[in-house]
Amino acid sequence: MGDNKRKRGRKPKTPTPETLATTSASPPPPPTTTSAADDEDDVVFCVSNVEIIDPKSPRRGRGRPKKLPKLSENGTHDPPAAPDPTDSDPGTAWEGGARVVPSMDAVVKVFCTHTEPNFSLPWQRKRQFSSSSSGFVIGGRRVLTNAHSVEHYTQVKLKKRGSDTKYLATVLAIGTECDIAMLTVDDDEFWEGVSPVEFGELPALQDAVTVVGYPIGGDTISVTSGVVSRIEILSYVHGSTELLGLQIDAAINSGNSGGPAFNDKGTCVGIAFQSLKHEDAENIGYVIPTPVIMHFIKDYEKNGAYTGFPILGIEWQKMENPDLRTSMGMKPDQKGVRIRRIDPTALESQVLKPSDILLSFDGVNIANDGTVPFRHGERIGFSYLISQKYTGDNSKVKVLRNSEILSFDIKLASHKRLIPSHIKGRPPSYYIVAGFVFTAVSVPYLRSEYGKDYEFEAPVKLLDKMLHSLRQSPDEQLVVVSQVLVADINIGYEDIVNTQVLAFNGKPVKNLKSLASMVENCDDEFLKFDLEYQQVAVLQTKTAKAATLDILATHCIPSAMSDDLKT
Repeated sequence: MGDNKRKRGRKPKTPTPETLATTSASPPPPPTTTSAADDEDDVVFCVSNVEIIDPKSPRRGRGRPKKLPKLSENGTHDPPAAPDPTDSDPGTAWEGGARVVPSMDAVVKVFCTHTEPNFSLPWQRKRQFSSSSSGFVIGGRRVLTNAHSVEHYTQVKLKKRGSDTKYLATVLAIGTECDIAMLTVDDDEFWEGVSPVEFGELPALQDAVTVVGYPIGGDTISVTSGVVSRIEILSYVHGSTELLGLQIDAAINSGNSGGPAFNDKGTCVGIAFQSLKHEDAENIGYVIPTPVIMHFIKDYEKNGAYTGFPILGIEWQKMENPDLRTSMGMKPDQKGVRIRRIDPTALESQVLKPSDILLSFDGVNIANDGTVPFRHGERIGFSYLISQKYTGDNSKVKVLRNSEILSFDIKLASHKRLIPSHIKGRPPSYYIVAGFVFTAVSVPYLRSEYGKDYEFEAPVKLLDKMLHSLRQSPDEQLVVVSQVLVADINIGYEDIVNTQVLAFNGKPVKNLKSLASMVENCDDEFLKFDLEYQQVAVLQTKTAKAATLDILATHCIPSAMSDDLKT
C-alpha cells in the first residue's frame, strides 16, 4: 500500500494515455496497468490491496466472541430492527422505503478463447489463451460486454449466476472504438428466468454507483460500490479514441471488464472497462456511460452492423491568446478554435481551409479552449457533440474566414490515420519475394515488434508518421520491409528491418497491394526497391521469383501473399 500513497510535497503527475489500462484480456498485463480480464492460465495480482484467501484454510476469527442479540425483559431475544434506508448495502438501494435490487441474475460470466495474430510472422497466429470477464443481459436476447474481452476470439461461452452450464455464444458486433461487444446465445434455456437490465440516465457527480462482475479472487459474483468522481472526455485505451466516460472510485479489477455499473435505482448507468494504475492514484476506475452504450446499440439496430463513431477530420489549435485572436480578425465577443490541418481524404476538406476559425457545431458555440456547455456548471470538449452523431449524418458548422462568417453542411464519416490504431480482427497482410517480407504498419504491429514501450523503442521516423502523418488517399498505407528471410539470393540485405519502402522501379508505393501487383507483373531485368534512409535493394527478377518458392518451403510458409492481396 505504501507504493500507492502520495509522497509529501510532491506534485501529482498528470496521467497519460499510457497509464490508462484497459481491463485487457491479454495476459500478462504491464506492471503499471491493471488488466481486467481474468486470465485462466496465469493470474497476475498487480493490485496491492487485493485480499487473497486460501480456500483450504479456515478463516481465523479476531479472538472476539460473536455478539448476541440483546435480551428483552422476558428473557427472549429481541427481533431484528427494521432496516434503515440510510444504511449502505452493496448491491442494494432504498427508494421511498422500498428495497431496489439491481438485476444481479442478468450479470453473466464470459469465457473467451483468444487466438491473436502474429504480426511479426503474419502467415501464422500465436498460441491460444483463455480469459474470463463479465457481461450482462439486455433486451432482445442480447448480451453486452467489452470489446477487448472477446478480441481475436475463437470461442465465447457464457455462464449465468448460480448455473453450472456454459452456453456457446455468437458475437454479433464488436465496437473497437467504444470498447463494447454484443453477443447472443441460440440456446433458449439460457434466457429462461433472466430479466434484462434497464438503462438509466447519465449520473451526476457524487451519485452512488455499484459495479457488479466476476473479478479475480473468486468464482462467484462480486459487488463493489462508490460514487461518480468525474465526467469528461476520456482516452479509451483499447480503441485509441476519446469519448465520454465516467470516473468512479469503486474498485475495478481484472475480470470486471464488461460488468454493469448500477445507480441507486437499480438501473444500469455504464459498463466497467478500464482502471488507472499510477503511483499517486488509488481506486480510480472508468465506466462507459449510457450515451456511448446507446449509440453502439442504435448503430447496430440501424445498420445491422457496427459502423463506428464519426469524427471531424481536422486538427485544431486553442485561441486563448488575445493577440492571436486579434490577428485572426476575431471580434471581442467571438470565440472558437483555429483549424490547423484537414484530413485530405475527409469530405470537409472540400469546404474547410487551414486557419479557418471554427465558431460552432450544430448551433452550439465553441469556446476558445475547445469546450462547449455540458450540464449545469460543467463544460466538455466539443468532440462530444460529434460523437453523438452517426456515420453519414449531416452537421452544420460555422467558421470565420477573413473576418467573414460562413456556414457549411458537412457529412460526417469515420476516418483512419496513415498508421491505424487497430485492424478490427482482420489478419495482417503480407507479401514475400526473395525472402523480403513486406507488410503494412499498424499500431498492433509496432506493439508486436517493440513491446508495450513501442512509443519509445520504435524508429523515430515511424513514430513521427504514426503521430503526425495524414493519408493522401483513402487506400494509402505505410509499407515496410519487416525482415529478410536469409537465403543466397539476398546476401547483404539481412540487416534490413522495419524500413519503409518508398518506390519500386521508380514508381511510388501507394500500398501493399499495389507493391505486390507491381512485383508480380514486373518484366524488367531487375527488381529495385527504394527504401528509407536512401537505401536501395536490387535483385535479378527471374532469380528472385524462382528463389521465393524454396524460401517459402524452408520456412513452412503456405503462400507468398496473404489472402486479401489475392483478390
